[in-house]
Amino acid sequence: MTVYGARPKRTFREAATKYLQETEKRSLARDAYCLKNLDPFIGDMDIMHVHMGTLMPYIEARKAAGIKSKTIGRDLAVLRRILTLAARSWRDEQNKPWIDIPPLLAMPNWEDGAEPYPLNWQEQARFFDLLPEHLRVMALFKVNTGLREQGVCWLRRDWEVKVSELNTSIFITPGKRIEYEDGIWRGEKNKEDQIVVLNQVARGIIEQQRGLHPIYVFPYEGRRIGAIHTTAWKNAWRKAGLPVDGSHNKGPHNLKHTFGRRLRSAGVPLETRKVLLHHKSGDITTHYSGAELRELIAAVESICEADAGIPITLLRRGTKAK
Repeated sequence: MTVYGARPKRTFREAATKYLQETEKRSLARDAYCLKNLDPFIGDMDIMHVHMGTLMPYIEARKAAGIKSKTIGRDLAVLRRILTLAARSWRDEQNKPWIDIPPLLAMPNWEDGAEPYPLNWQEQARFFDLLPEHLRVMALFKVNTGLREQGVCWLRRDWEVKVSELNTSIFITPGKRIEYEDGIWRGEKNKEDQIVVLNQVARGIIEQQRGLHPIYVFPYEGRRIGAIHTTAWKNAWRKAGLPVDGSHNKGPHNLKHTFGRRLRSAGVPLETRKVLLHHKSGDITTHYSGAELRELIAAVESICEADAGIPITLLRRGTKAK
């Protein structure tokens, strides 16, 4: 029986279904997987009763199964989004929100994340040689600039800025960027603009990529590449004999750590490394004098030479990077 004026009971499963039906985003399949993990524990539960207390059986069961806290946090982040929509956007027939206030959800952190695995020169050459060409070029650019995975995937030609006095160019990635793609507005968001400084290897890659796509630097079959961490990446990582146990990170972020470690080994000062690694500093990091840019370029040039006389991995098979 429905009592007039009373908020009807709605299960979390109903809320999850509504979210999946009404949301348009490229990562919706991943969100659906997260909700599938939650469903056995709270699917039939009244959404009004979902909070940290009722979520503990889910968290404890996932932890006991060896699931990393970061993975559990990803599930909870999707849940938090649904609860926020239920409180702020969704309305019932009486124009009342599905819930009054979204509960606070604490993201678990058991310090169980995989350790980064910076590559040495031999490992880099072995691994990169096993990657398909389009991923190898992106990986080589990433390990020479420190850009994050999506920073490389979204890199646009119109973000390139010529620096005539130094006879070079840099890229400035905007702090907030939203793109229209496949009929949907989507994109990556950063709070600050970021400067991408190019050494001789990165410059060579930019020149090599010219003319392949009118907008994006790293296309594949006429489209922007959505991710570097693909099945091809994972297969190459394994075949190269790199760590595959759960204690080590196996993704592209290792190339950022590789970049940072090589800068440190080359004696690049901490503040310069922070700029090149795109760490948030609160400063306006895109307005540099010629002398400052010269210092940044010299820093990234310092990691172009491999140790022990081992050559840099190749831009294309059979062609040395110049």
